[in-house]
Amino acid sequence: MGKMHVKLTVNGRAVEALAEPRTLLIHFLRENLDLTGAHIGCETSHCGACTVDLDGKSVKSCTVFVAQANGADIVTIEGIAHADGTLHALQEAFRQHHGLQCGFCTPGMITRAWRLLQENPNPTEEEVRYGISGNLCRCTGYQNIVKAVLAAAHELSAVKEAAE
Repeated sequence: MGKMHVKLTVNGRAVEALAEPRTLLIHFLRENLDLTGAHIGCETSHCGACTVDLDGKSVKSCTVFVAQANGADIVTIEGIAHADGTLHALQEAFRQHHGLQCGFCTPGMITRAWRLLQENPNPTEEEVRYGISGNLCRCTGYQNIVKAVLAAAHELSAVKEAAE
């Protein structure tokens, strides 16, 4: 099968490359762009370890072909931190509230929670639980993940109010 020319914006950076159209987005990100934060878990869209943000929606990149993402704006876990390398409030909240253990689900979980907080800046505990329900964690029992997301929502809200 021939390669196609793909153009993407990944973490704010324009990217062009040749890729087989059947290449999964997760493999393209990891192998072609060396963005290895998103993990390859189940490859069936069940676990969410590969979650990235594609054109403003959380997607499991193990089920998206790079050809389908051509022209898209993608944010990976690497693009969530601030440009100077400091952690985003959500990443910091995961650290402070022990929202991770083994860390395998963490990039996908944070990326999904990042989108959730953009869609709903002030979620309830129930809304957080529902919002991250497509991402599995085998270690934490989710309680500290939910605490971290709620803490980040509170922090981001306070920052926004202070700026206004």
